[in-house]
Amino acid sequence: MGRKTQILMIAAVFLLIGGAVGAYAYDSSTKDELAQGVTISGVNVSGMNRDQATEAVKNHVLAPRRKPVEVTFNKQTYKLPVKNLNIHADVGTSVDRAFTESREGSLPTRLVREVTGGEVNAAIPVEVTYSKKSVNKFVRDVAENVNEDPVDASVAAGPESLSVVKAKDGYRLRDNQLESQLYALLESGKGNRTLAAKVNVTKPEVTTKEVASKYPTYLTLDRGNYQLKLWKDLQLSKTYTVAVGQIGLETPAGTYNIQDKQVDPAWHVPNSAWAGDQAGDVVPGGVPENPLKARWMGIFAGAGIHGTDDTGSLGSAASHGCVRMAVGDVIDLYDRVDVGTPIYIG
Repeated sequence: MGRKTQILMIAAVFLLIGGAVGAYAYDSSTKDELAQGVTISGVNVSGMNRDQATEAVKNHVLAPRRKPVEVTFNKQTYKLPVKNLNIHADVGTSVDRAFTESREGSLPTRLVREVTGGEVNAAIPVEVTYSKKSVNKFVRDVAENVNEDPVDASVAAGPESLSVVKAKDGYRLRDNQLESQLYALLESGKGNRTLAAKVNVTKPEVTTKEVASKYPTYLTLDRGNYQLKLWKDLQLSKTYTVAVGQIGLETPAGTYNIQDKQVDPAWHVPNSAWAGDQAGDVVPGGVPENPLKARWMGIFAGAGIHGTDDTGSLGSAASHGCVRMAVGDVIDLYDRVDVGTPIYIG
C-alpha cells in the first residue's frame, strides 16, 4: 500500500468518526425535545420540552374539569363541587411515554426522521381519575330532591264551601341514566357542564277530573250559622237549618264519615250528669220519651244527626253534642246519604 493510499484511508476513518460523533451529538441535543407528530390527549406537543408539555397538557385536560357540574330540574339547580370529585390527571406518566415514543428507533432512523421532517405519529392518552363515590352521593342527593310522590285530587272542605285540590304528578329520577351521563362527562372532559335531569312521571290514582266521582255526596256543617249543607258531585244541593251542641257539649269539629244509619233508633242514654236518673238507660225507638226522632246517622263517639220534635231549638246551640234536624228534613237527608259519606264540621 502506497503512502498516499494510507493517508486517504486515515482521512476517511477520521471523517467517519467525526460524522458519527456529530450525529451522536445532534441526537443528544434533541433528547429533551419531543418529536414531531406526538400528541398527548389531543394536544400537539411536538418540539416541546418536559415542562412545556406538562403545562400544556394540564391546562387542556384539567381546565375544563375545574368547572362545577350542574344538574337542573324544574327550575332548580343542583351543583356538584369540583373539590368533592378529587380529580387527578396522570400527566407525568403520559409525558414520560411521549419521550419514550420520541426516542423510538435506532440512531440512524432518528437522524433520517429529523433531517427529512418525518413524524412519530404517537397519540398518547392521559388517565384521569375522580371520586365515583362522590358522583354516586350526588345522584342520591338529586334524587332525594327530585323524587316526589303523586298527589291524588281531593276536596278541601270548609263550613260553607267545597273546593277541589288539584292532582299532582309525581316524579322519579332516572338515576342510572344521570349517573352514566356524569361519568361520560367527567371522563371526556368535554361538553356542557349542565345536565338536565330526566325523570319518569308517575300519575295520581285520582285525577282532578275524577275527584267529583270519588265524592258523589258530601256534608258540611257550619256550627256558627247552624246550617247543614248537602253537596252532590261537589255542587251544593240543599241547605238545612239545624241545632248543634251547646257550650260545654259542643258538636265535635273535624272531618268524619257517616258511620251507621238507623230508622227510629233506640236512645242509649249517656252516663253523663245531664242525663240524671236516665243515665245508662236504653229508650226504645219510636216512643215519645225518645228524643231521637225518625232517623239516626252516626258521626263520632255517640254524636250523630237525628230528628227532633223540639223545632224551637233549631238555629241554636241547644243539643248535647248531636245535630238536630226537623223530622221532615232528617227523613229527606237520610235517603240522600250513604254510610261512608264524609262530613266536615267547622
